Amino acid sequence: MVLKCLEIFLARIVDVTLGTIRTVFFVKGKTIEPFIIAFFEVLVWYIVAREAINTDMNMWIVAIFYAAGYATGTFIGSKLSQKLIKEVVGVQIVLKKGSEKLVSKLRKMGYVVSVILLKNDYEGNDKDMLYIQISNRRLKELTNIVNKYDKEAFMVVSETKLVHNGFIK
Repeated sequence: MVLKCLEIFLARIVDVTLGTIRTVFFVKGKTIEPFIIAFFEVLVWYIVAREAINTDMNMWIVAIFYAAGYATGTFIGSKLSQKLIKEVVGVQIVLKKGSEKLVSKLRKMGYVVSVILLKNDYEGNDKDMLYIQISNRRLKELTNIVNKYDKEAFMVVSETKLVHNGFIK
């Protein structure tokens, strides 16, 4: 009985992980990857659902392992999606004027930084806005650097659909 419940739990992890990754690929505009993943996702789901329904064990225990596998697969799928799917994000950082030290440091670290002068904010002050396109994998590093320089920096991160020309590190 325990072995059958463990089998159902693990199979649900596999099919839900695949489903989560498939969904992320689809949202990112991919077509081939979701098509292939969907085939294996449903194949595993069919086998495990059939197994769970046709068992003669206590249905509450089977349902608990089935649901726990689903929840665990969702968690694992979301973590894997973050690691597997390379995403480009645009980062806008508004700082008090005089951001030369930070810009210099970021450029030495390989970031491509554009600086835009913002004239006359609501308090009448001039500020600098840094504009950076990066891989989502470098976002935490960038955030840490900016926070060391200015804990009150205003940052906006947006998903980038298309980058044409230029380069992303």
